[in-house]
Amino acid sequence: MGCAKLAGQRKGAHMENITQVAPVELDRELDALAERYARAGSGAIDVLNLVGGRAEGLLDRLPKPARTGLQDATRRALEQAMKLAQTSRGVVPDQSGWLNRAVGTAMGAAGGAGGLPTALAELPVTTTLLLRIIQGVAAEHGFDPTSQSVQFDCIEVFASAGPLEKDDGADLGFLSARVTLTGAALQGIIARVAPRLATVLGQKLAAQTVPVLGAVAGAVTNYTYTNYYQEMAHVHFGLRRLAIDADVPLNDLVARLRQRLVARKPR
Repeated sequence: MGCAKLAGQRKGAHMENITQVAPVELDRELDALAERYARAGSGAIDVLNLVGGRAEGLLDRLPKPARTGLQDATRRALEQAMKLAQTSRGVVPDQSGWLNRAVGTAMGAAGGAGGLPTALAELPVTTTLLLRIIQGVAAEHGFDPTSQSVQFDCIEVFASAGPLEKDDGADLGFLSARVTLTGAALQGIIARVAPRLATVLGQKLAAQTVPVLGAVAGAVTNYTYTNYYQEMAHVHFGLRRLAIDADVPLNDLVARLRQRLVARKPR
């Protein structure tokens, strides 16, 4: 989808009202987005220190039946979250970032308090909260969360690496994916994102099953995940807004952002 069509999905946006962004201002905004991207998962190391071990070893802590059914559970959670998050927008207004993190933290503590059974029950609720937060960020950047293309984008944010992953910007390709926007396509993107998100949420579930520390681990992981996806949503929709306002191809901005992230990587 081109920038012009994307602009049509911004609430009340008209092409003639778009303000051109000066090169210096464009660089400044890209620097700010790179900083936001880089710090998004900064709390992940604290999570690992709390629960012990490494991210890739967390999934081994889950019982085999839980690992086997995790992908289907995640897909169902995404489908349910799409419906509930959108419905809730007419009842509960978007909240500030700190309140979102506070709610997510409380939910994680409750989910971790009872071990795996309560953590599994909390999974779709947390997924709905995260998706609702992502929709709120989309609206903040001037996009209409009720439009199908923006709903597509909201699911795409989940395709970014989770906060326990270290990708140095390799997953920015999730910004460029586009298919024909139909109901079937939305289901297709959910199916594509579900395996990746299942791994991410599986790590969270495993952390919440740590004996004694379950509630604390649940609170910390939910805080980290809520903050991460909130920041990733700002990067995603911030780049899309910048592409429209600066009249620069999105792929060019993605490449420039990736260069900044690579430059930040310790040598």
